[in-house]
Amino acid sequence: MRPVGAVIVVALAAGCSVSPGSTNGDERSTGTGNTGSAPPVVEPVETPVDKAPLAGKVVVLDPGHQLGNRHHVSEISRPVDAGGFDKDCNTTGAATNAGYPEATFTWQVAVAARRILRRLGARVILTRGSNSDELWGPCVDERGRTGNPGEPGRTADLRLSIHADGVVSTSSTTQTYRGFHVIRPGVLDGWTDDIAKPSRKLAFAVRDALEAAGFPGSSYQGKNGIDVRTDLGTLNHSDIPTVMVELANMRDPGDAALVASAKGRAKYARALVQAIRSFLAP
Repeated sequence: MRPVGAVIVVALAAGCSVSPGSTNGDERSTGTGNTGSAPPVVEPVETPVDKAPLAGKVVVLDPGHQLGNRHHVSEISRPVDAGGFDKDCNTTGAATNAGYPEATFTWQVAVAARRILRRLGARVILTRGSNSDELWGPCVDERGRTGNPGEPGRTADLRLSIHADGVVSTSSTTQTYRGFHVIRPGVLDGWTDDIAKPSRKLAFAVRDALEAAGFPGSSYQGKNGIDVRTDLGTLNHSDIPTVMVELANMRDPGDAALVASAKGRAKYARALVQAIRSFLAP
């Protein structure tokens, strides 16, 4: 359990062809602070609840970063509590060598995944309501608290934070950094000790679904597609099962071609939904 007043969040990134700034007709929640970002969004359930496999489930998807972060460096550099220590509110995110931004990739994948989850009967909360080039944030602590036990109807069953890496190999060989890795929270006393075990199960579900879809595990990070960290605010602030997934390395030509294509993003979204379904309704 974490100290009184602290909270935890689970986030996820998105993928589908939605133009930057679009909210896809979402009903917005009330304000979420002064981060300058659109508030989390809750979608209505469209599928009859008596027939939907995920009826009654609430999922938080956290599309990493925000397109406008690059214009608000002073705001996103502000230190926030990341789990008993300070880190920057947010970062600008990565991009492919051709300039396709991580923030747009995660948004598009998340929106595509949300569409499928809604058809399965789940209620979906997004940690940001658009991919605006003007907005910034939300900060990592706010993302991590989204969906935590509290407001009725908004307490989530899991949080999935979706990202894409941008690490460049410094090796003199021809080896490149590529592939996905899933980050699960390690045990941080007072913060993640209550959700570390179910989050481990969620991490395996995400890893297995991505592998089943044909995506290769990371060639440079973690072990067998899974890494464990205690320094990420979006994980440390969560009171529900949560993981972060780096779906690809955007600087690798092969991975970049996948993330920049509508077909590739749809494939990522389907794999993430399969992981969520496996975790929630095995």
